[in-house]
Amino acid sequence: MEKRLTRTDYLFAVTFIFMLVVAMGAFFFGLKMGQDRSSLKYEDLLNKQNEAAKSFTAYHQQYLVSFYHTIYQPYREFHKKWFEKTDELLANRTADASLILKDLSKLAQESYDSLGSKSMPDSSPLLQEAHKDYMKSLKLFSEGLKSYSAKANGIPTTELIAQLQADPYLGEAKTFALKAEKSYYESIDKWYVTINPQFKSIDVTKPLSLNDWKSQSLNMKNEYVAQLMLSNKLFKPFTPQDLTSRIDEMIQSGQAQKLNLNDVGQVVDVLMATDAVRKSDFIHNKDKYYGKETLPQLPFFTAN
Repeated sequence: MEKRLTRTDYLFAVTFIFMLVVAMGAFFFGLKMGQDRSSLKYEDLLNKQNEAAKSFTAYHQQYLVSFYHTIYQPYREFHKKWFEKTDELLANRTADASLILKDLSKLAQESYDSLGSKSMPDSSPLLQEAHKDYMKSLKLFSEGLKSYSAKANGIPTTELIAQLQADPYLGEAKTFALKAEKSYYESIDKWYVTINPQFKSIDVTKPLSLNDWKSQSLNMKNEYVAQLMLSNKLFKPFTPQDLTSRIDEMIQSGQAQKLNLNDVGQVVDVLMATDAVRKSDFIHNKDKYYGKETLPQLPFFTAN
């Protein structure tokens, strides 16, 4: 005869089933929490990796080279012509100042139109900003010079040059050009971080001692000089690396020490006062001072 279950047996069975359900619930709850935490952890890690990837690709060498050929170089053609023609006016080698300024205005407008069809990737805001500032510079040069083209021949050369130097449109044009240049050199530093993750940038807006200058990479020195040129409105025919090489030359030769110069700004003041920087200085000093430097493959670093 089959033995019937007692109330105790039923209670035990129900309790066992209840405990089993609770245990399974706790197990699945813990599993879900673990999955959520793991998901959050890896999502955060993935986000950080994505941000790093964006940072590392934003100023890829390909973008720097593209910017050089499509934006920087067309601007520099106007830049070069500006100094050639103003030097011609200063030397008084021509009587047709109006034609010179008319041609410069036309070249600035043509360069502006050319740059208007170019673009830089959204991931590279410094290059985008430099692009816009070069365009602003060219537009202001075009408009500022246009106002002189009709009357230049009626103004004595020395007075004309003085007016050109004091003109607010042309002053703003130069400032935008220097601002664009600084952004480009900063983007080169951003590229350098991808090559040398241990690289630590400095505050380019603060004075820099010569001892601290010596420990910087060439890329960092160039960005510092580009900022210094912007701050001091040094619109010159040479590049930041030309000025950098002359600073290094003064330090290496002991001239800076003999003159009791303590920071980079003081060295630059002396170089500017003596008109001691030329646009080919970097290339002349490259092998002497920068043989071991890591630089992007840009023509102004590699031209012989």
